[in-house]
This record gives sequence, C-alpha cells and structure tokens, in this order.
Amino acid sequence: MSSESMVHAAVQVCELGKRFEIYAAPQDRLKQMILPRLARLFGRQPREYFREFWALKGVNLSVARGETVAIIGQNGSGKSTFLQLVCGTLFPTVGEVRQTGRVAALLELGAGFNPEFTGEENVFLSGMLYGLTEAQLKQRYESIIEFAEIGEFVKQPVKTYSSGMYVRLAFAIAAHVDADVLVVDEALSVGDVRFTQKCMRFLREFQKRGTLLFVSHDVGAVTSLCTRAVWLDHGSVRMDGAAKEVVEAYLAEQHILDRKAQGVNVTAVKTAQARAKMQARDVVDPRMEQLRSRNLMQVFEFDPEASQNAFGAGGASIVDVSMIDEDGRAVQLLHGGELVTLEIKVDLHAELAGLIFGFYVKDRLGQRLFGDNTHISYENGIEGVQEDQFRATFQFRMPVMPTGAYSIDAAVASGTQDDHTQQHWVHDALQFRAVDSTMRHGLIGIPMLRINVEKERSVA
Repeated sequence: MSSESMVHAAVQVCELGKRFEIYAAPQDRLKQMILPRLARLFGRQPREYFREFWALKGVNLSVARGETVAIIGQNGSGKSTFLQLVCGTLFPTVGEVRQTGRVAALLELGAGFNPEFTGEENVFLSGMLYGLTEAQLKQRYESIIEFAEIGEFVKQPVKTYSSGMYVRLAFAIAAHVDADVLVVDEALSVGDVRFTQKCMRFLREFQKRGTLLFVSHDVGAVTSLCTRAVWLDHGSVRMDGAAKEVVEAYLAEQHILDRKAQGVNVTAVKTAQARAKMQARDVVDPRMEQLRSRNLMQVFEFDPEASQNAFGAGGASIVDVSMIDEDGRAVQLLHGGELVTLEIKVDLHAELAGLIFGFYVKDRLGQRLFGDNTHISYENGIEGVQEDQFRATFQFRMPVMPTGAYSIDAAVASGTQDDHTQQHWVHDALQFRAVDSTMRHGLIGIPMLRINVEKERSVA
C-alpha cells in the first residue's frame, strides 16, 4: 500500500481478513495450547482442535477524508468485526488497516466502561483511552454531562444504568474527543426519540468536518446520512456504491431470501442500462425565469424499461404507472397543492389472493417521504386469476417539494400486511423533478390554505 494512496484517505484497508478459532468444548482450547507443541517436538504432524471461521476475508476498501460511508449487511456478515479492526480493538489475521487522525468509536453498548465505576469516573477513563488529557477532560466535563442528560446518575456506578443511559454517556464522550474519524455501530437504536434526534444533529454537524463510518439496520438513516454504502455479505464486499442503489439492492435481496425460505421463488434484476437511464434524466424548464416565484415540478412518463430495476415472484407485473389530474389527464407539470391521482396498472400471470397495491415517494437519496397501500381499505382481500388486470388509484394533494430529483416506487404483493410476497416491485417507476421551488427548508412542504396575520391589540 503506497503512502500516496493515503493522502486523501481517512481509512484504508487492504486484503483484510479476520479468522476466529471456534472450539467445540472448553478442554479443546487447552489441548490446542499443549498437544500441537508436543506433536512437533516428536516430529509428528500437529492436529488442530478448533474449527476456522473467517469473519472477514479479502476486504479492500478506501474511505476518503470527509466521506460518510454506511456499512450494511445481515447479522453475522462481518460489519462489527470490520469496525473493530478499523478502531484497533481487534487485530487482523491477514491484511492491513491504516487510519489517519484520531478515531472515536461507539461500537458496543458501554464498550470501554468499567461497570463498577461511576459515570463520572468512566468519563475520565474513556476520555483518556481516546487520547485526551485529564486537563482537557476537566475542561469538557460539564459539556459532556449536559449532552448525556443523565442528571445525578452520573454519580452512580454505570452497572445501575439502563441501556439508554449507557448510550447517552458513551455518545456524549465520543462527541467531545475532537475525532477525525467517528465510527458508530447501531448506537442510535437505543434511547428515546429526542436524544436520537440530538445525536443525528451532532452527526450532521460532524459530517462537515470529519469522516463517518456508520452501521445501522435503519435504511432510512443510511440513505439520509450517507452518500455511499458498502454491503458486506459473509465477510466479503458484495456491493459498494451510492447509498440509495446499494440499499435498494440489499432490501430486494433480503426479501428474496425471506421468501425462498418459505418456498417462494423471487428474482431481482437491475441492469447497468436502467441505472444509466436514471442518472441521465435531468430537466431545466425554459420558463424558469418567469416562474421564479412559483413551485414547478416536471413529471416523466412511465418507462417500460423501469422493470429492469425491479424484483418479485413474477405472479403479477406492473405495466403502467401514471399521475393524473382532476380531469383525468396525465400530469406533466405540478406546482404542489393540486389534487392528483397516482394510478398503477397491474397484469396478473397467476391466480393470487390477498392482493396489496402500494407506492412510496422517495427523494434522490432514497429516503421515503410518504406512501400508502390498499391493505386497510380492502381488509377482506382482493383476489384475481391469470390475465386479470387491475387499476389501483391513490388520490392525494401533492406536497410542495424542494428543488431536486424524486421517484416513485410502485409495488404489488400478495398475502397479508405482515406476511406477504412481493410479486413485482419497481424502483423508480415514475420520476419527477422539481426545477424551481418556493420551499427552502424540510423534506416536503404542506400547501397552505391560508396565511393571515392580525393585530390583536394596539398601544398606538
């Protein structure tokens, strides 16, 4: 690994591998310590009393300074092992890990805490492990405790803390170590909503100055925080790319595995041609100068090739997706606030019961902004046979959208809300782009029916 490759990299790993020795019984560990040495002493071939397990093997990855990267994958795929190797709490069996700058980590609940120590004592213990001096910790102590919001519990042993209090204190310490690289492993999955939002605000501020490695099963948090995602599968890199694209592929794969476990054959396909078509779509309306004070969105027609960006069991196919206005005409331009109808047409290729039609509206990062399905409206179930065609419609007022690219996922499933098989899910079936917007903040805007200000009392 050349030094030049590290100039712009905060973390770089080369041919990284980690092997664990799995023993069937405690006595086998003792045998492994003694018997192979005796065998070699007598010139015999030593026997191994353990089974090899490679948690990671052949991982190559470079994370640039200032980049935010998500590590996703099923439980047991090697995510936590990878982060521990990056942080130096584990040593690789093969390969190399190099970091630039100070690394702060939130790996496991209360990792690095002494359960017998008070919260205050653990602040100084953990802080010094991060490389801070006692003077620096004394200077930042009040701010750490204020961030953690655990009150007088700071004087109590941490073994008496709830899981949420552990995370509060651990996150507060990591937030005050001036790290260059911050590693977060599912730390935000514990705790109340208000503290989670507080942590997310900190992470967004940290992104402006540092490098973030983020592990979470919350795909919404992944697409919201991260520009890039790495999918680990059985200890190897399965996919590395834009967060939205990797998350969609991962979710499709998880549905396929779940259905196959139940004997249902589901397939997924996403071609390079479909990806290129998605990236190429852009519009600059020639009337923008005249429409500066208005919200303007252009809607693209459904592309049959969108089916190349889809997955499902194949019992049904989405053949058309469109957005129509109150007069039944296909919508091409929107301003937000209009009453629109999203229409999904589906052909059946087999007899299916419990049909559910639905959609999601997503932003360019893949964050799901809103959506709905037909399950509640048709609790008694919808049935169909081969060659039937259905038209599902969803009527709503279009929100005001910030400038940017958006897409709509359309889906048809069979079964129940809790246990169903996706027959056809089309990512980005319908696309639209807000080329100018009156909205400046938030993910979506609510069209105001009336805005009014009245003076209730005057001293003049």
